Amino acid sequence: MNITTQNRKWLDDFNLHHPLVIAGPCSAETEDQVLKIAHELKNSDVSIFRAGIWKPRTRPGGFEGVGEIGLKWLQKAKAETGLLMAIEVANATHAKLALEHDIDVLWIGARTTVNPFAVQEIADALQNTDKIVLVKNPVNPDLALWIGGVERLYNAGIKKLGVIHRGFSTYEKTKYRNIPEWQIAIELQSKFPDLPLLCDPSHITGRRDMIQEVAQQALDLNYDGLMIETHTDPDNAWSDVAQQVTPKVLKQIFVDLKVKKVTTEDDDFNAKMIKLRVNIDIADSKLLEILGNRMKVAEQIGALKKEKNIAVLQNKRWNEILGKMILDGSERGLSEEFILKLFKAIHQESISHQEKIINSR
Repeated sequence: MNITTQNRKWLDDFNLHHPLVIAGPCSAETEDQVLKIAHELKNSDVSIFRAGIWKPRTRPGGFEGVGEIGLKWLQKAKAETGLLMAIEVANATHAKLALEHDIDVLWIGARTTVNPFAVQEIADALQNTDKIVLVKNPVNPDLALWIGGVERLYNAGIKKLGVIHRGFSTYEKTKYRNIPEWQIAIELQSKFPDLPLLCDPSHITGRRDMIQEVAQQALDLNYDGLMIETHTDPDNAWSDVAQQVTPKVLKQIFVDLKVKKVTTEDDDFNAKMIKLRVNIDIADSKLLEILGNRMKVAEQIGALKKEKNIAVLQNKRWNEILGKMILDGSERGLSEEFILKLFKAIHQESISHQEKIINSR
């Protein structure tokens, strides 16, 4: 996929002095509701108005969107406010209807990105469109699947592309509705630096009181924009009540957010940064050396277990290590969440090394 600076042109065309902002209700509920929110967002930093027309629900019986009639409401909102309009499309029929109603921005949701068949059908329906098409990450933390969705659209001749990071589903109980897994989005950003990257803090948090915090993290990581669900009466919204903010709160978020510079011409700063990064590189090299040595010890343990026909997994020993590392990590200013992720990964690699020894002839 040849994503180049040409693919950023649609973003540059907005000529903004701040990150791109897409905002609006989770769901279009009534014509009056759509128009009221759009008018309240008109004179703010919002460039694109979003509203869910079709809502994928986990189980039947919930509000699944107003459907095609909502597209006419968006047309009216655009005519009255001048804001561009954005909706989610989940299949080829949605995509065709969006084009017929001149919707400016289409995004493919997390539940659709996970299905290559559905993405391909949408790509075929949008062949060579000049509309902006954004791809949300799949519900599961699979970078290849996310990239694959973008590639299918790119191969269909769609050049105004971007991605939206909305977090990933997990069975673990965390403070997030969908855990960010920032490293996945950062890796995508590293592979395709000219592909616009937006963050959806509404879906990551599931809580309006955390949107500011996550939005700031995204901007600190040099994201290009934000998608934030906004409703004039969020407590009585027809979907996703807890994660929508009012236009007034949204405007305050804009005031409080701090946009960091990407670079600076300050020679003193750059000299200090080079020195610190060298220290990071040295520390990373030492970490790899230590981990390599640890795996050699794991292989020796595997050989000993093979000799005595002992099971690879020793839960009691593993729990002792984990408990000790959490305590030791806390003393060094490392969070329990980080220690758990780190040592689970190390433990899994250690198990793999032991299994190779035990299964060898």
